[in-house]
Amino acid sequence: MTTPAITPPDDRGRCDWALSAPDYVAYHDDEWGRPVHGTAAWFERLTLEGFQSGLSWIVVLRKRPAFREVFAGFDPETVARFGDDDVARLLGDARIVRNRQKIEATVSNARAVLDLADLGAFLASYAPDPAAHPRPATLSEVPGSTRESTALSKALKKRGFRFVGPTTCYALMQATGLVDDHVAYCWRAGAVPEGPRGTGPGSS
Repeated sequence: MTTPAITPPDDRGRCDWALSAPDYVAYHDDEWGRPVHGTAAWFERLTLEGFQSGLSWIVVLRKRPAFREVFAGFDPETVARFGDDDVARLLGDARIVRNRQKIEATVSNARAVLDLADLGAFLASYAPDPAAHPRPATLSEVPGSTRESTALSKALKKRGFRFVGPTTCYALMQATGLVDDHVAYCWRAGAVPEGPRGTGPGSS
């Protein structure tokens, strides 16, 4: 393990990234890698991972309350009805990441969500078989993308989604427990029950 940038709140081992900023500790301990439920929750995670592209996750995490407010709790039916005035309103809101392409992508992605019977089930169908995904011993062994995240990225793009590259899709899989990338010395490694998942790209 590397020397942490902050003082750990207790003596439990954690993934190294979780100790790089105070905000990360609670996120790591309470959220990252845990299954999510409900379309709005899945849409939120998908959206925020897209906004994170090119930025540090800490930026998005700190702005998450504002994101939830301006995107109507990530209700896809509401966001799908956003028009030019809403985009202009969001571009003027300094509490969020003001990137026109990402804001417009969120609106179009909401419309694409409505074309899916079950967003969560669709995303989970691309999760790898846990037996074929060995636990990383250290942070350096955690991949940036995988065959499964690449397949998910292609499937989402085919359905009209934007800002869903393989790296973004893999980060989504990690954050929602579709893969368990807590390193071997982390107290959370294997501690969370698996959510619904497939056994490979697009399985049903």
